[in-house]
Amino acid sequence: MKILISNDDGFQAPGIVALHQAIAQIEGVQVEVVAPEHNNSAKSNALTLNAPLYVHRAANGFRYVNGTPADCVHIALTGLLGYRPDLVLSGINNGANMGDDTIYSGTVGAAMEGFLFGIPAIAFSQVESGWAHLEAAADKARAMVAQLRQQQLVGSAPWLLNVNIPNRSSDALGALKLCRLGRRHAAEPVITQISPRGETMYWIGSAGAAKDEAEGTDFHATAHGHIAVTPLKVDLTDYQNLGYWGQTAARLQTAMESV
Repeated sequence: MKILISNDDGFQAPGIVALHQAIAQIEGVQVEVVAPEHNNSAKSNALTLNAPLYVHRAANGFRYVNGTPADCVHIALTGLLGYRPDLVLSGINNGANMGDDTIYSGTVGAAMEGFLFGIPAIAFSQVESGWAHLEAAADKARAMVAQLRQQQLVGSAPWLLNVNIPNRSSDALGALKLCRLGRRHAAEPVITQISPRGETMYWIGSAGAAKDEAEGTDFHATAHGHIAVTPLKVDLTDYQNLGYWGQTAARLQTAMESV
């Protein structure tokens, strides 16, 4: 089984090192790492189209790219590796990627890039920043990958999982819970500062607090010590309201014909 690992915290982040070490322990697995040179949090699915990308190899064998997480997976799958991996893993991220975070997450973006190429993919994150109990999270990631392989789900039809693991020791982690995404309140206000040259600088505010953290959400599961697993899809079509918008589109078309 061939596995590609990437992340958004950068190739030197403790999370990707721990994930690589854990996955490499699975018998019969070949693991490659292609990750960003620097931290690329919140880069989502962005691809670099207006500048060249360069690939270098670190002393530990990891390859790193001067681009986004999606860049790393994209170039790995379209020529760098020279083969098609059976599974794409991303993480382990330094902090949660739950609810609305998944839209912005570079960790999820890297995994989604594999999914878009028809390869099963998993995004792994720890709920709290700081890497506490990172080894336990890596052990759970290894166990999940091994079990998915045993159930012959790796290398089959593509799927995309978002996994958030509480920062707890292995024996303190609750059972795995299949969840839907929760929702957050709007982000905190932008932070402004004056630069040494007198110009106004703007810093994106902190993420909003949980808004929908009801039972069944990833927020609820992790708050109770469980590993939250959420299947994701790429199709953003609002199927529930297609009928409504069909009527609206007809009225719009009629109005536009008279312009």
